[in-house]
Amino acid sequence: MTTRIGVITFPGSLDDRDAQRAIRLAGAEPVALWHGEHDLRSVDALVLPGGFSYGDYLRAGAIAAFAPIMAEVKDAAAKGMPILGICNGFQMLVEAHLLPGGLIRNAHQQFIRRDQRLRVENASTAWTSAFDEGDEIVIPLKNADGGYIADAETLARVNGEGLVAFRYLGVNPNGSLDDIAGLTNERGNVVGLMPHPEHAVEPGFGPGTSVAMRSGVDGLGFFTSAISAVVAAAA
Repeated sequence: MTTRIGVITFPGSLDDRDAQRAIRLAGAEPVALWHGEHDLRSVDALVLPGGFSYGDYLRAGAIAAFAPIMAEVKDAAAKGMPILGICNGFQMLVEAHLLPGGLIRNAHQQFIRRDQRLRVENASTAWTSAFDEGDEIVIPLKNADGGYIADAETLARVNGEGLVAFRYLGVNPNGSLDDIAGLTNERGNVVGLMPHPEHAVEPGFGPGTSVAMRSGVDGLGFFTSAISAVVAAAA
């Protein structure tokens, strides 16, 4: 069985093609989906990609959260389908209340682009099982609205219940509370993060490492994890 992973394109998406390539390199079949559809085309998992959907009007991800296909995304999430939100996709997930908290303008009020060190906090999700808890990985980051916020009760809950999937290491690039870079839901099938794993899947194009320039492929583990989750669910 070939795992089929859908990538939803919204007006203003920038990284949908990159996500499709990452899925293909991981060994799955990418399926292009359109924001105005109500058909997920029998995919096994979903990716909401990065970009500036609807020009980031109102708030980043706020309009996309009400796109027609998001009704199907919510239903799929409730049924346990693996869903990954990357950058703008993470913003959509919090705006759609599939993940807790919110994302606001970076504390320094500037767009940032850097190769970012992360620590894996939860390796039990559908998108992180290829890692071990405590692993340090390097994933490219590029955003202007990546500051994670939450009220005190929500912040205590995400920390106390293991819902923090990733934390920033070395530098907190956007002022996120508690260095939070990514979250998961209670079930572990929905994951969102600001860095871009689809840009760290192929030697020659990823972050630099101690081995060689542009050799980092830590992002590939996100997509192989999802394939493993789908295969395990079908067994």
